[in-house]
Amino acid sequence: MSPVLRVRGLTKHFPVRRGMLRRVVGTVQAVTDVSFDLAEGETLAIVGESGCGKSTIGRSLLRLIEPTSGAVSLDGEDVMALDARGLRDMRKRMQIIFQDPYGSLNPRMSVAETLAEPLRLHGLAGPDDVDAKVAELLETCGLQPWHAGRFPHEFSGGQRQRVGIARALATRPRVIVCDEPVSALDVSVQAQIVNLLQDLQAEFGIAYVFISHDLAVVRHMAARVAVVYLGRVVELAAASDLFAAPRHPYTRSLIAAAPRPDPDAPVDRQQVAGDLPSALAPPPGCAFHPRCPMAEARCRIDRPELRRVGGSEVACHFAERAPDRSPAVERTRSDALRKRLAVLQAARDNTAEDAAHA
Repeated sequence: MSPVLRVRGLTKHFPVRRGMLRRVVGTVQAVTDVSFDLAEGETLAIVGESGCGKSTIGRSLLRLIEPTSGAVSLDGEDVMALDARGLRDMRKRMQIIFQDPYGSLNPRMSVAETLAEPLRLHGLAGPDDVDAKVAELLETCGLQPWHAGRFPHEFSGGQRQRVGIARALATRPRVIVCDEPVSALDVSVQAQIVNLLQDLQAEFGIAYVFISHDLAVVRHMAARVAVVYLGRVVELAAASDLFAAPRHPYTRSLIAAAPRPDPDAPVDRQQVAGDLPSALAPPPGCAFHPRCPMAEARCRIDRPELRRVGGSEVACHFAERAPDRSPAVERTRSDALRKRLAVLQAARDNTAEDAAHA
């Protein structure tokens, strides 16, 4: 099956200008040489620390930020070659859900106006049926038709995010970029939104690029995971393989950094130390080597490329090395992830039970 979205060598560098003449004095290497495929109905998660370039990747896919170089194709169509009219048509097939459900909605527009706008813009509804389609979108996303008359400030955070999802769903897109769609919500509301996204995917066959730093949510949502460090993909694998046997030391550090409920639990020495280096002057060789517990002299001069190791693609010279971890640490490091997964599953079960009694 050919992928619905194909990305090759996606790169975005921001020039740094200073002085009265605004001369370029440097370059922020936000995203460099990112490649992946996305199948119909699949969820690919992009994870990493804050500032690693996750959101820049998502926005570059839709050309909300113009990439410096690279190729993006949607159903075989070259997104980078589209003019303004072609770009508008493309965005009917690829939408985005933003992180902040309040900042992404126009406070001067009612929900009805917000949802009717893409329907009218793309010719998906006429004057006689636009209200019916708005009501249908609201009900699909767990809201009531009478919510159409409200404004964003009259909703809770979870309800506002449902409006944002309804707006993205209005054009029946093939791909939706979810830019940390639950990070600003309470845990119980996160579970409801995640379950809604999964239900919509099952019903409409939507493919998701799911950007998040919450590994529990990623484990619940994603079929595959791309781990990004300083703008580059350092590991790409099926979610089950990545959480069971992470190959890259940065991936192991991310999983180990999940908060543990037991203060007496053994400390995982694989946890990453220090801060993310500046994208203005990334380290030579492997960008992770200043923080890596496995780094050797080769890592400081030779940047590793993605290569196949087992079922994963890993950018590490020593990916075959087994992590030095005791069985006790191995058990405790996943406790927080398991608890979060239990919350997500409980919310889904409660929703199904409420629907059965309704």
